Amino acid sequence: MSASQNAKQHPALIQAQSKANYYVGQLDKELSKYQAFNAIEQRTQVPKAYAFLGGVTLLFVMHSFNTFASPVSNLLGWLMPAYLSVKALETPAHNDDVQWLTYWVVFGFFNFIESLALRIILYYFPWYFAFKSVFIVWLQLPAFRGAEKLYGSVVKPMFANVQAKASTNAYATSE
Repeated sequence: MSASQNAKQHPALIQAQSKANYYVGQLDKELSKYQAFNAIEQRTQVPKAYAFLGGVTLLFVMHSFNTFASPVSNLLGWLMPAYLSVKALETPAHNDDVQWLTYWVVFGFFNFIESLALRIILYYFPWYFAFKSVFIVWLQLPAFRGAEKLYGSVVKPMFANVQAKASTNAYATSE
């Protein structure tokens, strides 16, 4: 028996392959809930779990080189949210509309702040775009409700403060 055949029959390798297959199956089951992944699988004949894992790996590699980090984080921030926003507008329920409107307000606020200080941020924080990508995904995922949390704790209080000052100034100038 050759060394490669011996390695293939090692119990640890067999157990690792079994666990990997289990998790890929679970991922496939979860991705089956989304029509977009089902359509990708039908068109490409690549299992949706492998396509998803390949996409995540590609993003990771691109971020690892940090060359494409800015475009990738912008793609994450715009592409899927734009698609899901249009989809939300087409449904009669308003919950998804509120979720995506809140996302766009927080995302826009964040991008405005970022535009004011990007050079400084990049000087002190070289892997900024990798962390920004994780932050954007956190904002988007309904399980975390990141956009709603930031809206309630940061954006809304700042807006209320600015609005109060504006109404006070308007009242003072009208006297």
